[in-house]
Amino acid sequence: MLKQRVLAASVLIPGFLLALFFASPLVWMVLMGGVTLLATWEWARMAGFAGAGRWGYTLLMALLLTVYFLFGVDVIPQALIWGVVCGFWIALVPLWLGRHWIVRQRGLLAGAGLILLLPTCLAFVALRAQSVWLLLFLMVFVWVADIAAYVFGRAFGKHKLAPRISPGKTWEGAAGALLCGVLYTLAIQTFAPTTLAPFLSFSNMSLVWMASLMVVISILGDLFESHMKRCAGLKDSGNLIPGHGGILDRIDSQTSVLPVTAACLYFSQWFM
Repeated sequence: MLKQRVLAASVLIPGFLLALFFASPLVWMVLMGGVTLLATWEWARMAGFAGAGRWGYTLLMALLLTVYFLFGVDVIPQALIWGVVCGFWIALVPLWLGRHWIVRQRGLLAGAGLILLLPTCLAFVALRAQSVWLLLFLMVFVWVADIAAYVFGRAFGKHKLAPRISPGKTWEGAAGALLCGVLYTLAIQTFAPTTLAPFLSFSNMSLVWMASLMVVISILGDLFESHMKRCAGLKDSGNLIPGHGGILDRIDSQTSVLPVTAACLYFSQWFM
């Protein structure tokens, strides 16, 4: 298993970085659309779709992405998309997880999947268009938080964070993720400030609060995907990536952090 994980990572990470830095905007858009469709295929399985239903749901996502990228805000206002993102991650998901809702209605699950994955694809495209380094910072931020949560949880974890959803996660691990996420953000601001150019007007204390919020949103994304897999009786969202599971298993926290950040940057323009 470890060998598979290492081999898969040794191929995926360089490939991702090459695309991130050298792909044209159109190629990047197509690549992110493809990843989104693979994740949609996995979500359809978790939502209980099979056969024609699973294909239909994935084709619906393809249609929505095509319409948006061809016609943009003329069809789907950005304010609506990013407003729904904020409401979903800041209000609905904490309530969903806190009350341990087990949703069986395919229509509701299909809607949740669209809210989860469509803005994620748009965020990958929008954030890269704004700054390649900003997008890379956000992705590494999630990885730093995840690794810190694992290390601190293994070393000091005694108090379960969400035992009914993900028994391995602890409050100590979450605290470690918070600490390392904040330190990483402050280090980037100190040694590579242009990376955080959209946040240059922020004081160090504001950056601490921003990083803290991002860690919380990251954990919510991880827990939400874990909850949906548990409700569907699945260990992994798929088996596309050897040793890692499916696409959703690799981008669970990205599906929350990237859209929420893109939403915050969008709405911040209203007050500038």
